[in-house]
Amino acid sequence: MKKHNFSAGPSILPQEVLQKASEAVLNFNNDNLSLLEISHRSKPFVDVMEHARTLVLELLNLEGKGYKVLFLQGGASTQFLMVALNLLEKRAGYLNTGSWSDKAIKEAKIYDDIYEVASSKNANYNYIPKGYDIPADYDYFHCTSNNTIFGTQIKEFPKCSIPLVCDMSSDIFSRQLDFTKFDLIYAGAQKNMGPAGTTLVVVKEDILGKVSRKIPSIMDYKIQISKSSMFNTPPVFAVYVSMLTLEWLKNLGGIAAIEKENDKKAILMYSEIDLNPLFKGYASKGDRSIMNATFNLVNDDLKETFDTMCRESGINGLNGHRSVGGYRASMYNALPLESVQVLVEIMSELETKA
Repeated sequence: MKKHNFSAGPSILPQEVLQKASEAVLNFNNDNLSLLEISHRSKPFVDVMEHARTLVLELLNLEGKGYKVLFLQGGASTQFLMVALNLLEKRAGYLNTGSWSDKAIKEAKIYDDIYEVASSKNANYNYIPKGYDIPADYDYFHCTSNNTIFGTQIKEFPKCSIPLVCDMSSDIFSRQLDFTKFDLIYAGAQKNMGPAGTTLVVVKEDILGKVSRKIPSIMDYKIQISKSSMFNTPPVFAVYVSMLTLEWLKNLGGIAAIEKENDKKAILMYSEIDLNPLFKGYASKGDRSIMNATFNLVNDDLKETFDTMCRESGINGLNGHRSVGGYRASMYNALPLESVQVLVEIMSELETKA
């Protein structure tokens, strides 16, 4: 039975990427050595790292614009800390739109004054706050572009006179944006880019080196840049698979091409949620994520029937997060439209049975 993988992360990867990655585990570059056992200092892997960084800048249209690319470890959660260590001198502003931004605020508060410029916590994060002010004397403003748990996504980013930092862990490379608006972007790989184990950081170099505190070497963006993401042994396999995924995306036609596919999936999914009286969407309509559609059954008595239908059709990873309950269809770049069609057909069939 074909599986339809709606897992929120680690999530679906392109089949051709998985095939190439599996071959590299056994025999990388036809050298009769595994990718997992070659030196990270060897030319074959240095080439991988350099190519991956180049692809990031190319796909985000940031080449020659003063940005540096890092592949680090520790997940996006470590970036909650690193951002504050490297950029926070006195105070900073955060937009609180979900669990991950809430955790980012908690970590940053260890160092200095952190202010929530706005929050949607009062409605269990089912919308994106708007109309807030960002003081010009803050060191930076931090936001989370897509909220995986709650299914919301920022559609229009604020204009900032201070550095704009964004956690794009769950929608990086999924839609066209003017990425020059952002001074620092970070993203865990395991949604749209690769397996768990590496975190992408894209930072405008001229915002660094302005804090007075001492920064531990491994947490210092400037040192990591000077060492080309190899201050310590990098996550070799995760970086390699990320490189393959970025190549796959480039060959498809880049972000512009994948955005069209993502829009088709989201339109199909949300149309069924809105038209089918058995289901109700969780997120505010104007703030719905194209990556994570969150929804609930109106009548929980149908849960067992619906779950069985999904399981028998090969649908995986549809359960919602405990904070929201219900269901969450994660429609990352590598998820084919066919999988969404299968899910929508099951939802429609449930309506005829109810």
